[in-house]
Amino acid sequence: MSTTTPGQTTGTAAGAPAIGGERADLLAILAKHRHFLRFTTRGLTDEQAGQRTTVSELCLGGLIKHVTAAEQGWVNFIRQGPSALRGVSNMTEADYARRAEEFRLLPGETLAGVLDRYAEVARGTDDLVAALPDLDAAHPLPEAPWFPPGEQWSARRVLLHIIAETAQHAGHADIIRESLDGAKSMG
Repeated sequence: MSTTTPGQTTGTAAGAPAIGGERADLLAILAKHRHFLRFTTRGLTDEQAGQRTTVSELCLGGLIKHVTAAEQGWVNFIRQGPSALRGVSNMTEADYARRAEEFRLLPGETLAGVLDRYAEVARGTDDLVAALPDLDAAHPLPEAPWFPPGEQWSARRVLLHIIAETAQHAGHADIIRESLDGAKSMG
């Protein structure tokens, strides 16, 4: 995807139709925050990408995995509705353990593999945004303690949530990287 100025058109994947306006703006902002998140891993070994640098359980490879899984889950919600997020209201111990693994680089996983998966999910998201007939199409959120009862989210709202989640975790990643070796994303 190419970066654009507001209102310009952009192509998402090779051969994909150019899009403009709001969709181009949403994808440009998402691309910017994805870049900052990926940039925090530049030049790292797999061992460094899996290293905790604070009292938190977070590591750079794990943050990339988590953002990838979150983006994929929300894209599935746009496509399939609340059934894509089933289980959020009644998670089991096994579900919590599986989710905790999202935040770590596990044995056998590599930073390159995690980044490749993130790029794959990003392409799928970008292609979906380009192809959606209506950003106002909405689905009810599943029942969960953190969602207001009866609330619906449009595809636009989901995309804004993905952008916010990516930006928030890019900030976390920047702190982890600076704690790791002093490298900064900016400044």
